[in-house]
Amino acid sequence: FQLQASGGGLVQPGGSLRLSCAASGFAFKYRVMGWFRQAPGKEREGISYINNSDGDTDYADSVKGRFTISRDNAKNTVYLEMNSLKPEDTAVYYCATDVDSDYFRGYDEFDYWGQGTQVTVSS
Repeated sequence: FQLQASGGGLVQPGGSLRLSCAASGFAFKYRVMGWFRQAPGKEREGISYINNSDGDTDYADSVKGRFTISRDNAKNTVYLEMNSLKPEDTAVYYCATDVDSDYFRGYDEFDYWGQGTQVTVSS
């Protein structure tokens, strides 16, 4: 199993970034995928997921309306489009999967994690 997130960087408030997470070593198209983030001094939080079974998505209130998750099963990649970024979005962002499910069962059920990518929102 391998999950490699990329696309982070330094962006000004109000800017945009697109994160990508390339998966390999497992049946990506049959697994729910999620994005998490961890800010300095805070616990890791789940911010979005996308089912495989029905394509359903959901978002944490803190990012709803600004972030969009999507997946390309042909490329084994999940994306997170982030717009209207705020300084409080600064964090390390991780993608993850629940290896036992193709639908969302709760953020606590995600059990395989990739390396994170740093997002810093600052002027």
